[in-house]
Amino acid sequence: MDISTSVAAQTYTRARLATAPEAPSIGVAAALNRAAESFTETLAHGEETARAAMTGKADPHALVEALAASQTAVETAVTLRDKVVEAYQEILRMPV
Repeated sequence: MDISTSVAAQTYTRARLATAPEAPSIGVAAALNRAAESFTETLAHGEETARAAMTGKADPHALVEALAASQTAVETAVTLRDKVVEAYQEILRMPV
């Protein structure tokens, strides 16, 4: 076996490994659970910052950032809910 064939075989093996599909690291239930936990943490952080701002322990900039993050999280949750409801209604409209 000459060197060029050996190098080609090694390069091919590395390329196959690089393009191989990866196994999903988490399941759907775990992903939804993590998203729900992140959502509740974002809202809790926003509430904590709002309380701290009312008592003078947080600056207004931190309050605006926390409220913007909370608003984004709620808008994302509402959009997701709307998509799920839309998909459910589409399933109900399918002929049997």
